[in-house]
Amino acid sequence: MTLGTCDNPIHGILTLNGIIRNPHEWGPICVNYQQLPKENEVKKEKEMKNSKYSLHKTDLVAPNGKPLFRIVAERDVRSGVKKGDRGGLVESQSNLAIDGDAWVYGNARVYGNAQVYGSARVYGNAQVYGDAQVYGDAWVYGDAQVFGNAWVYGNAWVYGNAWVYGDAQVYGSARVYGNAQVYGDAQVYGDAQVFGNAWVYGNAWVFGNAWVYGDARVYGDHRIVSGWAFATKHPDWDITEIQVGDYVTLVKDGVFEPVKEEPTCAGKIVEIDGKQYELREVTK
Repeated sequence: MTLGTCDNPIHGILTLNGIIRNPHEWGPICVNYQQLPKENEVKKEKEMKNSKYSLHKTDLVAPNGKPLFRIVAERDVRSGVKKGDRGGLVESQSNLAIDGDAWVYGNARVYGNAQVYGSARVYGNAQVYGDAQVYGDAWVYGDAQVFGNAWVYGNAWVYGNAWVYGDAQVYGSARVYGNAQVYGDAQVYGDAQVFGNAWVYGNAWVFGNAWVYGDARVYGDHRIVSGWAFATKHPDWDITEIQVGDYVTLVKDGVFEPVKEEPTCAGKIVEIDGKQYELREVTK
């Protein structure tokens, strides 16, 4: 086993008083012996650097108490990220894939067991943590948070102050933004949008071209396939208007206007100002 290296070998015997004797009868003696790095130090160095990026110490600590490292590109990663560019913050290499061109920018943080991979981008002040996954061509940015076991993937965007958590999934070309929250086992996908102060949770699905916004609440086993679902106060009366596609239901004090036909999306529940309403459709 090699213990070190020698920059200045000489032949002979070194006595205690420094006199070299019989120089032709003995092997080389090292005057300035240099110890090789310890095995754990080599391992530590490898853990701080890979072919895509290196980790650099900071004074920042994640909420889980673990230190956060600033990433620095070791190669050209993607358009706008060149070798030497500083990126965001991660807890370890397991948070950001070495393969692909996924990247964490700015003050964004990825920690815990969270993973960012594929061509995903996390930037701004966004946080991805817990066991969350962001991948594909997904973007998470602004002050958005993705955590728990949530997945954001495909071409989906989560931004603003939006939260996606629990076992929720946002994918396709869906957008979740503003102060919206998607959680539980909810799914938002297709070209759907959830924004404003809207919440989608439980086992609810919002997909197709659906929009959920304002202070709307969609939960349980309900499905919104297309059109809009929103809650806004009528400017003249104390009436909440809920619109889905080409149909409108006016609700006042929990009393429905006459229903002309039983639609396929009847039974969805929305909560407005602490009151729960069942969503039905009538011809506009």
